[in-house]
Amino acid sequence: MLKTTPRILLIGQQGQVAWELQRTLATLGELIVVGRDTHPHALDLSRPESIASVVEALQPQWIVNAAAYTAVDKAEQEEALATTINALAVGELAAAARRVGALIVHYSTDYVFDGMSTQPYTEDAPTRPQSAYGRSKLAGEEAIRNAGVPHLILRTSWVYGARGNNFMRTIRRLAREREELRIVADQYGCPTWSRHIAEATAQILAQLGQNPSAWNDKSGTYHLVSSGQGSWYDFAARIVDHQRQHEAIKAERILPIRTEDYPLPAPRPGYSVLCTDKLRASFGIHMPHWESALSQVHNDLNMERN
Repeated sequence: MLKTTPRILLIGQQGQVAWELQRTLATLGELIVVGRDTHPHALDLSRPESIASVVEALQPQWIVNAAAYTAVDKAEQEEALATTINALAVGELAAAARRVGALIVHYSTDYVFDGMSTQPYTEDAPTRPQSAYGRSKLAGEEAIRNAGVPHLILRTSWVYGARGNNFMRTIRRLAREREELRIVADQYGCPTWSRHIAEATAQILAQLGQNPSAWNDKSGTYHLVSSGQGSWYDFAARIVDHQRQHEAIKAERILPIRTEDYPLPAPRPGYSVLCTDKLRASFGIHMPHWESALSQVHNDLNMERN
């Protein structure tokens, strides 16, 4: 007897990772995308009570949650809302997944760490978030683990892409508007392309299939980031270098500055490089270097412009 393809519930429509997931997951099964404004199944993470009925009505085999509260600085004043979306709602989603026998995939962040390390963080390194956003995301991770549901918590970092609000798009805009850019040079991380996150997610799910024993064997937390590391200054410099090759821009200088020279409401980790050895050992996935990924994004953007 032929095995039916899985029904995949993707939560999130407009985010940069969610947009890429709509393409990669559609090749794996019956994809249903829900968000705050989708009908007849609207799912709003700021209203956790809306979650159970949607999951139970759709009966998915895989649930992929690409929705989150991501306004890092605003969360310092809206920690209750951030916690509702990133933790309470995630707990309700995990409980609903357990009831229908689904695997849940959830994205988390390098901001669960304090940034005091000098070596890439492994999945079992102690967490000590320094911001309201980081605390809310860690609480979401813990809610999933406590739900007793097969899960993949995929921590990523410095996510960017051709769509949405992100560092790359901001720098490209500023490079057209300003002669001088001042960029923080003492925070280090792993710039990660949203498309690579979506492609890796699809590869993982294709490997696991609809086999609950495989889900349980591989259930856990994984770091999903580009290889290599750099500072925000390094990232900005590469962005502008690529941009300058294809268009006239105003920016002439990029100056490195310290974190204290650019104060923000939410503290950022000084070092949040993530180790991806577990991802490679478990699924055979080796993420490309962040600089090669950035080159590909710019090539795609230039093809679109032409």
